[in-house]
Amino acid sequence: MRNASIISALVLMLSLIGLTAHAQIAPQQGPSQDVLAPTPKLNLTLEQRHTIKEFVKDMKADAADVQAAIGEPIPPGINPRPMPSDVSQKVPQVKSHRFFLTAQQIVIVDPKDNKVADVIKLAD
Repeated sequence: MRNASIISALVLMLSLIGLTAHAQIAPQQGPSQDVLAPTPKLNLTLEQRHTIKEFVKDMKADAADVQAAIGEPIPPGINPRPMPSDVSQKVPQVKSHRFFLTAQQIVIVDPKDNKVADVIKLAD
């Protein structure tokens, strides 16, 4: 009788351990980060964005209707230019970055990976 009690207690403990282990498995989470817009790699203030816009806006566009998104590689066929020295002096964090200009935006490119670091819209 004592053996039966020990066996039933052991079976009960094993079943509880199984339930506990099953309860600890985290539910699968969907790609929640895809819903959020990517944040720029550069944390430019409104004043810094305005400074960049003022120096670059009158330059000839590199591409007419290209839409660039932060974190994405630059479109094929686009050769970004070095940041103008006036901009680099006033906004030092973009000194090593490159850019290209479209009809609607200034696209700042990280030279290390040729991905879009930030986008400044021309029409506000």
